[in-house]
Amino acid sequence: MQFFFEVLIGGLLSGVLYALVALGFVLIYKASGVFNFAQGAMVFFAALTFVGFQEVLQRWGLPAAPAFWLAFMLTLGAMVVLGILTERIVLRPLVNQPPITLFMATIGLTYLVEGIAQGIWGANVRGLDLGIADEPVEWVMDSAGLLVSRFDVFAAAMAGALVLSLALFFQYTRTGRALRAVADDHQAALSIGIPLQRIWAIVWAVAGFVALVAGLIWGARNGVQFALTYTALKALPVLILGGFTSVPGAIVGGLIVGASEKLAEVYIGPMVGGGIESWFPYVLALAFLLLRPEGLFGEKHIDRV
Repeated sequence: MQFFFEVLIGGLLSGVLYALVALGFVLIYKASGVFNFAQGAMVFFAALTFVGFQEVLQRWGLPAAPAFWLAFMLTLGAMVVLGILTERIVLRPLVNQPPITLFMATIGLTYLVEGIAQGIWGANVRGLDLGIADEPVEWVMDSAGLLVSRFDVFAAAMAGALVLSLALFFQYTRTGRALRAVADDHQAALSIGIPLQRIWAIVWAVAGFVALVAGLIWGARNGVQFALTYTALKALPVLILGGFTSVPGAIVGGLIVGASEKLAEVYIGPMVGGGIESWFPYVLALAFLLLRPEGLFGEKHIDRV
């Protein structure tokens, strides 16, 4: 039973990281109805840009701690600029076009962002150290006998704080209320004077910040490499389970996917020859599509012919 809880907790903590990537999809889709396939590329761009700035600043003689925070601020600025330029140059000219046109535009944007990142900083695999060791939390191990990674707890806490901040932002700020109004009805929001294009620019900038946090955490865990772009694929089952328009759904979906993936890997994987973690989340997502296509927290649409 102790081993079961260790596996379950590890899966839940990993699920929070999946949810962090899914959150970027939800923000953009909720406000503009665009499924941003480039979110994984934005995660990769953020992680690679941060490491690149950090290396340059340290070569200039800046100590490690100031170099870290200055690189973070410079990368944050770069992600905000990337988000705003994406909205203004790529998506704004395509307003009122069919959704498939916008989706294809984000696919093209994926390759563009990946190429820019590697063209500026190179394609070599880099390490990223956040100063948090991947070792068991001592007091949990001493009190409950469970091996829980300190890094996983830190990553989950960061993701939880980010989600809470976004929830408070949407609920209590004027801009957040405008974002919710735009999400509910674009035309009604325009009719009461909400500047739709400015709201979309803000959403893309916030999605860039979310991509930066996700990139730092995933880069510290797996290394800063091109494979970070595939984290977007792991976020798809999370979105299907939680719903494409729900911030809480992204969290709940991430927890379900992370826990079920880890448990299936440990208990079912040996029976099928391993590798189950690469396909099990998608089987789970397919089952949800058949039973509840709108997800746990998504809006249900009934079309009658």
